[in-house]
Amino acid sequence: MLWMSCLPTASIFLLLLPCFPAQDSGENEQSADVISAWEGDSISITCLMNDSQNQVGMYLRDIRQNLNVIYVPKDESPKVNPAFANRTKYSKEGQNFRITLQRLQESDSKIYACSEMVKINGRHKDLYGKTTIVVVKANSNRALEQSPLYANPEPGQSVSITCVLKSSPEDEGFYLLRTHVQRAIVLHVSNLNTSRVSAAFVSRLEYSRVGNRMVITLQDLQEDDSDNYVCAEEVTNSPLLSASGTMVLVKEVEQACKKSSWGLYALIAVVALLFCALVCCTLYRVDVKKYFQKKKPNVVYEDMSYNSRRSTLVRTNTYSRGE
Repeated sequence: MLWMSCLPTASIFLLLLPCFPAQDSGENEQSADVISAWEGDSISITCLMNDSQNQVGMYLRDIRQNLNVIYVPKDESPKVNPAFANRTKYSKEGQNFRITLQRLQESDSKIYACSEMVKINGRHKDLYGKTTIVVVKANSNRALEQSPLYANPEPGQSVSITCVLKSSPEDEGFYLLRTHVQRAIVLHVSNLNTSRVSAAFVSRLEYSRVGNRMVITLQDLQEDDSDNYVCAEEVTNSPLLSASGTMVLVKEVEQACKKSSWGLYALIAVVALLFCALVCCTLYRVDVKKYFQKKKPNVVYEDMSYNSRRSTLVRTNTYSRGE
């Protein structure tokens, strides 16, 4: 019966098994980099260099306005855009080319791209690399309005994010960005009303626009979706406008499981303890009874013992009479 005492423990383990998080063997997909910072901060953008003999120089370029932020020729001193003068530093680190933008301004909110100029067969060619979206947040009335500021859904639930835009639908475009944990473009809607959704949210994202109000609904949220989601808008002849963002924190699976099943687990624990006590008590009583149980007297043995004592007594009396 001792094996039965292990049943409650095994049952509890099987019931708790679904609450343990599964291992995720997948890898994060590659996407455009997103950097969110406040006015006055500094950021670094890293570009990969091939360092080939055909290389002429490296650019960091504002692709919306087709302007060079900095151009570093291979054998000459760098050339910096006047708008970034005294605010830009660069360094070469192995195969990487790092550009640091200091004392950020709201006008620095742009879409930047690394570009390498090479010379092949006597002709120059630009090779574009990584794209980086920089969102500079400022305490300004020009910032977009976004709500809610915070959401704490449980796994499987949905969150709706509302953004009030500054422009008409005919302007350049709208972005929903992840800016902290896994920086990426979640949604991009162009001025032609064509949209592009991140692979992580395909079939889990819906959006609609009425006037200047954009509503994005993120569905079937999981713990990996926890992040800060920021609305950003492209406006003609203006820096990229952005909002403060919505912090989405999806509750952990373990916490949700404990919250929903706390009463059940408490009941199982009580039943397990009672069952173990009952088994131990039963085993104890059985052993005690076997040890202290009084044996039945052997009638034949007692009768023979009595007759033997009686015969001895009779013989003793006979000798006494002879004297």
